[in-house]
Amino acid sequence: MGRTFADKEAIVAELKQTLGQTQMTLVIDYQGLTVAEMTDLRRRLRPTGTVCKVTKNTLMGIAIRDNPTWQPMESFLRGTTAFLLVRDDLPGAVKAYQEFQKATKKTELRGGVMEGQALDEKGIKAVLELPPKEVLMAKVAGMLKTLPTQLATALHAVPTQLATGINEVPASLGRAIQAVAQREDAAAS
Repeated sequence: MGRTFADKEAIVAELKQTLGQTQMTLVIDYQGLTVAEMTDLRRRLRPTGTVCKVTKNTLMGIAIRDNPTWQPMESFLRGTTAFLLVRDDLPGAVKAYQEFQKATKKTELRGGVMEGQALDEKGIKAVLELPPKEVLMAKVAGMLKTLPTQLATALHAVPTQLATGINEVPASLGRAIQAVAQREDAAAS
């Protein structure tokens, strides 16, 4: 017996809710996986905060239709599709999938979507090389912390240099007058 319209609406609503909490989605072709292997994949992904959803491409298409963040996923909606919805640990989720893929050699990564951009395998590997969010935040905080100190140092240097310049004007003027006088004396002699 097929799903009712109400069942399909509930699935689409759940997909929309899950996508709302997702940072990145990986789309894989899971053809040939056994139930035990799919359970193993879900077990490996669970510690990373990743949900593995197997749903019809048409239902996912409806769920992403009005959401520009996830619309690039439409190009991956074909065949037997599983969606790895990554919430927290992006590098951890990709590594867990890659380890599973090496162990089973049965899945194919079609691509992924992050922040409205479709990613190929190279783009997904680039995400792996990003430092964790906490490290990036610490770097930004460190830069923000040093900015007032650098600004204060620069502002303190301006009056100091101005005072030095003002003190130098009379001495320079005196040297210029002396040079002109010496030139006039040399010309008179």
